Amino acid sequence: MRASLASCWRVPDSSRREAGTQAGLCRAAAMTVQTRAELRKEREKTGLFWWSGQLASWFALFVVLALIAVMIVIPKLGGATAYTVLTGSMRPEFPPGSLIVVRPADTEEIRIGDVVTYQLKSGEPEVVTHRIAAVSSSLSGEIQFTLRGDANNTDDDPVRPEQIRGKLWYSMPLLGFINSAISGQQRTWLTWAAAGGLLAYSMIMFAGAWRENQRKERT
Repeated sequence: MRASLASCWRVPDSSRREAGTQAGLCRAAAMTVQTRAELRKEREKTGLFWWSGQLASWFALFVVLALIAVMIVIPKLGGATAYTVLTGSMRPEFPPGSLIVVRPADTEEIRIGDVVTYQLKSGEPEVVTHRIAAVSSSLSGEIQFTLRGDANNTDDDPVRPEQIRGKLWYSMPLLGFINSAISGQQRTWLTWAAAGGLLAYSMIMFAGAWRENQRKERT
């Protein structure tokens, strides 16, 4: 037996029994329509497009947070500095655009084969990242490092310990282009924006789960 919602607005017959029967059918029809709507919403929330959207949003959030962590957060926490490779002197391992992160190292820790970043002139900002080719001592007993780019045929000028900025910690291809485009102030903004975005997204997900739980309890 079927009853439509439209029939709920009809004036009942003179018989009280028939009116009660019709009212019951109307309530059943309303519940059926409501149940169908809820089932449709459930299917929408568990369908392929819904899951695809959820996975895409989580993946995008993960990528953004990972980039910020690799370029900003981890170097800062580790007392390291991020640089961008601008030339091809360290090809093929570090092509132009690579992000390299170096952190301070004692002179005794530097060995032949290590990749280090050093100042061309002590105290000046211009730096070069090459590989240690030899370690020697001057006539005065001072340690000197000989470096060479992997793609170069000649050694660099001798480097003194005070010129060394640090030893390679880790590197990432292509991220150097992004690193070069971000200023110091922008790094701070990005860190706070990422933290705020993650908090807001977590609150939205929690609120959605809470509303869904409340709806299920009412039904």
